[in-house]
Amino acid sequence: MGDTAHRAGEAGTGDGTAGEGTPLPLFPRDVLDLWSGRGIDLYALFSAGNLGSRMGLRVLGAAPDKVVGTLPVEGNTQPYGLLHGGASAVLAETLGSVGAMLHGGPDRIAVGVDLNCTHHRGVRSGTITGVAVPVHAGRTSATYEIVITSEEGKRICSARLTCALRENPAA
Repeated sequence: MGDTAHRAGEAGTGDGTAGEGTPLPLFPRDVLDLWSGRGIDLYALFSAGNLGSRMGLRVLGAAPDKVVGTLPVEGNTQPYGLLHGGASAVLAETLGSVGAMLHGGPDRIAVGVDLNCTHHRGVRSGTITGVAVPVHAGRTSATYEIVITSEEGKRICSARLTCALRENPAA
């Protein structure tokens, strides 16, 4: 993503945000070029939709080889006050799915077929960060490893998502 990353300016509110000051994710120029002219809002496509919005999930940067996102702990806890394991799973599946969709390109859709999460430690406050990287990027499937860490950089969850890549009937 680095120096070649650009904001997806045509998405969201038109001011470089998705509304309420939420910045749009960064996409590498080659990703923007590949998806341009198709009438697709990349920000909307590469998000967790309404669920992600309700949970405060943000995709900060997205490329086929690395997807980064965050999720606040507040509002996503279980009765003991710890981050809910399902919240980590939503973050992991979103980031892995975005990576798989970018790997597959606009002529394919990514459909999650397996998600595994191992929760290593509890978190009570702050923001968690997830980083998804491919461990397999094939023609018909893609598998991403997602490492979720606390603000202190401690690993709280290790996840793996496998997506089937299918033809996009709308392409």
